[in-house]
Amino acid sequence: MSNASGPASTRPRITITYCTQCQWLLRAAWMAQELLSTFRDDLGEVALRPGTGGVFVIELDAEVIWERVRDGGFPDVKVLKQRVRDRLDPGRDLGHVDRAGREG
Repeated sequence: MSNASGPASTRPRITITYCTQCQWLLRAAWMAQELLSTFRDDLGEVALRPGTGGVFVIELDAEVIWERVRDGGFPDVKVLKQRVRDRLDPGRDLGHVDRAGREG
């Protein structure tokens, strides 16, 4: 396993706070899986934090990068990956995620 970006404790942490009353655990877990797959060597941790009251917030090192009410629903995984990439490594190409929809 590569440790190209240093120890996990020094790499960024993403926290996904989801509403347990709304049963959004599977959505949060799926997004965590997508982020860990795409940024496997860049992230130190993706944490799932249960909450209530319709909360769905994604933070990167305590900076809110998505908030369900503020941003109008749930993020498309493409947009979420782009927001994370823009903070971790703005010059990085996300492959098909960046190219989808550009033709035409």
